[in-house]
Amino acid sequence: MKAVLGKTPHISITAVDCDPLRLIGLQSVFDCEQDFELTSASLFEVGSLQNIDLVLLSDGPSRSLLKVIASLKASHPNLGIIVIGSAIDDETILKAMAFGAKGYIDAAASPADFVHAIRIVRQGSVWAPRRLLSLFIQRVSGSSGRNFSASRVSFTNREMEVLEMLVGGSSNKEIGARLGIEERTVKAHVSKLMRKSGVQNRVALSIHAVKHALVSSERN
Repeated sequence: MKAVLGKTPHISITAVDCDPLRLIGLQSVFDCEQDFELTSASLFEVGSLQNIDLVLLSDGPSRSLLKVIASLKASHPNLGIIVIGSAIDDETILKAMAFGAKGYIDAAASPADFVHAIRIVRQGSVWAPRRLLSLFIQRVSGSSGRNFSASRVSFTNREMEVLEMLVGGSSNKEIGARLGIEERTVKAHVSKLMRKSGVQNRVALSIHAVKHALVSSERN
């Protein structure tokens, strides 16, 4: 079938579990963009939807952001994901990017920034505050060339348990409580994991683990 001349292809955007007031605000912004097509869906519905170009994912206290991103990427590998938040710390945003999110935008950002973010991600690029992009590149490049081959690294069962929870966003204290070990013991395990992986910080370790499929996303 031939394309209709003069018709602009739509960018199909789905807001997942979006607050009603925020959804109204997004709709008012996107109404000015002729090629934007906004729908809403619950997290349970979005996995079965077809022809989605981009998802706007609001961070919420009742769910694990990283687990949601992993689930969405599993069902839609080419899906563009932009995280919307207002109090997400830099480390979590960096991990979200490592898990496959292509953008982060503050909930208080201007309408122009929302539109620009969507167009940038749709084009295959990444949208995030400059400081985070610089930090992300610095941390990844800082550990590149130093990572040992994943096939040559062996972890103990305890180290794997710590790695799984670390990638899932748990703090040393939380990991210790769940495993029944002291926080200083967790720190020792994390240090060994970084040394074995050839990285120098927790975020780089998380990125390395995800990149080399060292952890199961379903368990985080």
